[in-house]
Amino acid sequence: MPRSLRIAGAWAAVLALGLTGCGTTDDGGGQPKPGTKAGGAAAAPDRVEPLKTRPKPELPATVTSTDGHRVTVRDTSRIVPLTGSLNEIVFTLGLGENVVAREITATFQQAAKLPVVTRAHDVSAESVLSLKPTVVLADTTTGPAEAIDQIRDAGVPLVVFDPAKSLDDVSPRIKAVAEALGVGSSGARLTDRTEQRIAKVREAIPAPARKTRTPRVAFLYLRGSASVYLLGGAGSGASSLLEAAGAVDAGKESGLTKDFTAITSEALAKAAPDAILVMTKGLESVDGVDGLLKVPGVAETPAGLDRRVVSIDDGVLLNYGPRTDQVLKSLVTQLYGDAEGAE
Repeated sequence: MPRSLRIAGAWAAVLALGLTGCGTTDDGGGQPKPGTKAGGAAAAPDRVEPLKTRPKPELPATVTSTDGHRVTVRDTSRIVPLTGSLNEIVFTLGLGENVVAREITATFQQAAKLPVVTRAHDVSAESVLSLKPTVVLADTTTGPAEAIDQIRDAGVPLVVFDPAKSLDDVSPRIKAVAEALGVGSSGARLTDRTEQRIAKVREAIPAPARKTRTPRVAFLYLRGSASVYLLGGAGSGASSLLEAAGAVDAGKESGLTKDFTAITSEALAKAAPDAILVMTKGLESVDGVDGLLKVPGVAETPAGLDRRVVSIDDGVLLNYGPRTDQVLKSLVTQLYGDAEGAE
């Protein structure tokens, strides 16, 4: 397969992840135990934390879909979210009992037994319609377009949202989904909770780390089985997380303006990362840190020399949603360790 096609396919796979442990309260607390440095995130139950009060949708709700359609939702008893991140938001809003299907990346425990109807870029309209949905949620990366049209032509309300690619997108996306489902007040509560938790993590970046050189972190997208090895640039979706953690996106800083670029020794040398950020399954696909160091150029970087690798679960790393505080907490802890002020 030509390299350009492999790159395009890998970027599609990244988008399919949601371009997606829990606490105990609806306020700013309830942080889970974070991950550990250079070996991946600590094992913890993969669960979302719904709001304590189950919402009562106020319907009908009429919203303007991102693709320009005016959509009226009259019934939320059978919801089909077509991305993992949308699944996560609907469950966290407290409407999980109404969800009748999932996207393949929605692997958290509450959704795990639901039928899979899409891989985000491979929606099965027939499978969706067979579940008799009363509303379908998608985003602009969902496809193919023919499947979206087929669902709409069947008379099912379908709302399209912009994907979230930064921390600034978290609150607007939660609010938009909540409004479409007629639970705006629950959306406001979830937004407040999420913002408080993210702010708490940002305030807890270890004081010693603030006084030292800002770490340069390169986001690598790896799929060893497909021989796909990509270096994230300005549009990869990781920059906002890295910057919130007090780090520099090494790929972006080195001048990479594309979403992803094939890894080369030259590109990695220019990025000169102090640490490497990867998805957990991506790291597994190259046989762990030892295998990662065999990717051309990695071993010669400061990160490779120190074996400094940060690994975060695929299904949450780029989701930018209700669990982003947990992603950020794990990133901060793996970058800085358990230094004073990290808790």
